[in-house]
Amino acid sequence: MFKVKIVAAFLIFALFGTIHLAAPEFLPEVYELLKRGDIVETANYIQGYGSLAVVFSFLLTLFVNAIGFPPAIIFSTANTLIFGIVPGIVLSVVAETVGVTISFQLLRFFFRDSAKKIISKSKRLSSIDKYSSKNGFTVMLIARMVPYVPSGILNAAGALSSMSMRDYFLASLVGKFPSTGIEAIIGHDAILHEEDMTRIIVVVIFAIILIGWAWWYQKKNHH
Repeated sequence: MFKVKIVAAFLIFALFGTIHLAAPEFLPEVYELLKRGDIVETANYIQGYGSLAVVFSFLLTLFVNAIGFPPAIIFSTANTLIFGIVPGIVLSVVAETVGVTISFQLLRFFFRDSAKKIISKSKRLSSIDKYSSKNGFTVMLIARMVPYVPSGILNAAGALSSMSMRDYFLASLVGKFPSTGIEAIIGHDAILHEEDMTRIIVVVIFAIILIGWAWWYQKKNHH
């Protein structure tokens, strides 16, 4: 397994190396863009890709959520400025979910075995780990619904726990709609100096419906 992990790490670095060789200016440009975190500048940069803007935005949003930096609100807001509020939110949620799922898979592959050894030595940690297996979906769903929670923390918490991949994916996909929606709408309205509380209210009502659905899903699948 150790050799497999070494090969996997090598392939990841090789991917970035290939990208750099193919377009030497690309990674430095993206790095500077991420470091500044300017939403309008990000939107303009994405729009510069023309007809491929939606593809580039999807991949960039995916990548940012996979590494957990910088805050996803930069890209979800930029997407609403470029593509409109509803399409921008949908694009962001799907890309973010794919990104955090990739992060989940990589973190679990590289670190779950080590985490299990540490967990097995503590009754308290073992109890928490067992709880995550049965109730991880609801916990992750609610955590994903809270705006501005750092994605990287939730990625690591899910990967190092024993919650299933299915529960993690569904909780992230569904939970990100209200949190991403609220973040993107607030950012969009602040930049364009607009204010429409109706949209926020709709998102909050949707979140309440999702919590009810989560309770039903948890009861149906884990009891």
